[in-house]
Amino acid sequence: MSRMSAGMDLRTRMAGGVVKSLFRAVGARESFLLSEYSSGEPGFVTVAPTTPGAVVHREMHGEKLMLSAGSFLAVSDGISLRTRFGGLKALFSGEGAFLFEAEGEGDLLFNSYGAIVERELDGDLTVDTGHVVAWESSLDYSIEGMGGLKQTLFSGEGLVMRFAGTGKIWLQTRTLRETAGWITPYLRG
Repeated sequence: MSRMSAGMDLRTRMAGGVVKSLFRAVGARESFLLSEYSSGEPGFVTVAPTTPGAVVHREMHGEKLMLSAGSFLAVSDGISLRTRFGGLKALFSGEGAFLFEAEGEGDLLFNSYGAIVERELDGDLTVDTGHVVAWESSLDYSIEGMGGLKQTLFSGEGLVMRFAGTGKIWLQTRTLRETAGWITPYLRG
């Protein structure tokens, strides 16, 4: 929350209980506790991500959207969030072992580090795991190495996500890990 109108009530809760909140915090790099804002009169809450980048507002009409670790920002009433295990390869991808599944009727906000590229996919697409923000559940995906074992370990590409089908995918232009790697040699302590 970056600002809000007067008269807003704040309630902090563990969405889904202790176990799901722990999975969300550890595996999906999201908050253990979620803040819920409400008011008996018209008002507003403005939210902002912790890193510089873009925010996408998506009106949900019953469909399901998958969010990568760290990209969830906020939802309105009517949207349910579930934490999903992304598989063992997701655990070693460096991008988080868990995904969010958002479904229902309402507003969903998600964010990226850097700009967001929205792409309508009809076919196949290979993306570095660090650049995936969100995708429609109509897309099938797998996490795999980039080529053989030698290419996966030594090319610098590591694991990638391969998408297939028809639907939208949102990609980020930057990754925090790559930015930190670029800045680190210039830091003098």
